[in-house]
Amino acid sequence: MGILCPCGVTVNACSKGNCVKIIGKCGTVKGNLTYCAKVCVTTLGKSTLTLKFVDTQCPSRKNFLFTANTITSVDCKKDGQGCVVTVTGTGIVNGKQYPFTAVFKDRVAPAANDVVQSFVINGFFDQNGAVLVPQGSITALGCRE
Repeated sequence: MGILCPCGVTVNACSKGNCVKIIGKCGTVKGNLTYCAKVCVTTLGKSTLTLKFVDTQCPSRKNFLFTANTITSVDCKKDGQGCVVTVTGTGIVNGKQYPFTAVFKDRVAPAANDVVQSFVINGFFDQNGAVLVPQGSITALGCRE
């Protein structure tokens, strides 16, 4: 039997047609987001998190893949019947390192979508508001009041 994680998140989610901000570009860019994470507070060194953006609007294609290389903190908080997990650290995109903060909300109600409340790569990217993802795409591990 595996070790239980007292605070963490698993994410396997996609969302299409999002208008995001890429720092240094005017306005927003429309595209598809794919989030993947397996994060646990007791195994930060083995935790993984990626964000893939595929530009569906511009011919210049501002596609990128962000990969966390260090996860420094994970915080889990009860939110009504759900759980909000905040993950911070640093990661690499286009060969440069940036700090990031990602906030995931696991909603337990079967009819409610899960939510990527925010995903910011400081100095590079902002998902520009909450993104709904299918129920079950985000699973919070451990929550506290």
